[in-house]
Amino acid sequence: MPPLFQLHLLVVLLAATAILGRLISLPAPALVTWRTLLAAIGAALLVKMVRRRPLFVPRRQLMGLLGIGAIIGLHWTCFFGAIQLSNISICLAGMATISLFTAFTEPLLEKRPIRPLEVGLGLLIVAGLAMVAGFERGRWLGLLVALGAAFLAAIFPVLNRRVVNTSDLDIQTMVAWEMLGACATVLILQPVLTGHLADPGTAYRGLLAFHGLDWLWLLILAWVCTVFAHGFHIHLLRSLSAYTSNLAINFEPVYGILAAALLFGEHKDLHAGFYAGALTIVMANLLHALIPRWRKKRVDQES
Repeated sequence: MPPLFQLHLLVVLLAATAILGRLISLPAPALVTWRTLLAAIGAALLVKMVRRRPLFVPRRQLMGLLGIGAIIGLHWTCFFGAIQLSNISICLAGMATISLFTAFTEPLLEKRPIRPLEVGLGLLIVAGLAMVAGFERGRWLGLLVALGAAFLAAIFPVLNRRVVNTSDLDIQTMVAWEMLGACATVLILQPVLTGHLADPGTAYRGLLAFHGLDWLWLLILAWVCTVFAHGFHIHLLRSLSAYTSNLAINFEPVYGILAAALLFGEHKDLHAGFYAGALTIVMANLLHALIPRWRKKRVDQES
């Protein structure tokens, strides 16, 4: 199965994280703390008991993985926070700017030239985002937080791609340490992220504010949408660029918005302009796939 097709199957699974985030009643920082803790435990057990690989890594690599995990933890906090501040559809539309950010972060971190096509398609996505923002003004705060999540998401895949291409680390070992780094970061910053600097106890008590089926949704989120999906994403980065990965992940809004419409009726609260913006985002993804083929076909015809 081609890696790009596998990537799109992964995107369908990733879209489920937004649905689970809506179902879980915990505040975003608490949600991310539990998600990453459970994911770290799940990945560690998988490494030791199933794969029977060493869990410990050299100190330098360990610090790098924990640092990447910190970025992931803050990204997920912004992601779920945006859902709680607005809704799934607005959050996922904001997340679609990942490709624009990646068009600059990947060349910067990998020390390669910026590609005009990537920037152009990223700007097309921004145009779509502008339509979304223009028609959903009452939810700008959620959209801004989603943009923060998108910026952070444009960084850690590039760093992960560098790790998998320059080391022989087991992927689930990487997941275990990155999730531990994410958990530690969000746990330490809990009072800041929840706005309870003057009363940290309230922030940490929020970690235990479970209701209903929160535990079930958290386990699915941690072990299916994190341990499996995050590890599989790292695996695909061996053969796909971070930009290609993030551009494909821009289909996540489409799947997520459809699911939100079916499960929560969010389509009733959205203006038609929102869907025009979402369609623009989809067009940018299609163009990314088609333009290189058109160029190759033209070169073949000329030769």
